[in-house]
Amino acid sequence: MKRFRQVAVLLALAISIAILTTTTEAFETNQQAYWRAQVQPWNAGYYSAGWGMPIALVVPPKAATQTAWGWGVGNTRVTPINHQFHAMCPVSGSYHPYSFAPKPVWPRDTQQMGVYYIRGPW
Repeated sequence: MKRFRQVAVLLALAISIAILTTTTEAFETNQQAYWRAQVQPWNAGYYSAGWGMPIALVVPPKAATQTAWGWGVGNTRVTPINHQFHAMCPVSGSYHPYSFAPKPVWPRDTQQMGVYYIRGPW
């Protein structure tokens, strides 16, 4: 019986350490994403042909990475999703429609399609 208690205590300690490290890693990841989002644009400079402007595709807030597919050998990348949608964002804004490029006739990458991932609100 004493052995069972020792094993149970060690198991509970291991689980609590695992939970603590994953929440710390998640916090560091969110903080790093916040800092990267301050210096990088949320789009790649292309607009969606249907809307005439870039589209923000809201994904779940726990989503951390995205896959960008490119045409050619070894042109697939897994990149972090830095930007996050905020409910208190300004509702109106101005942009110059000529500041974005249209989708190329022969796109070489999924980043040129005009749809970009943004994490949802917490």
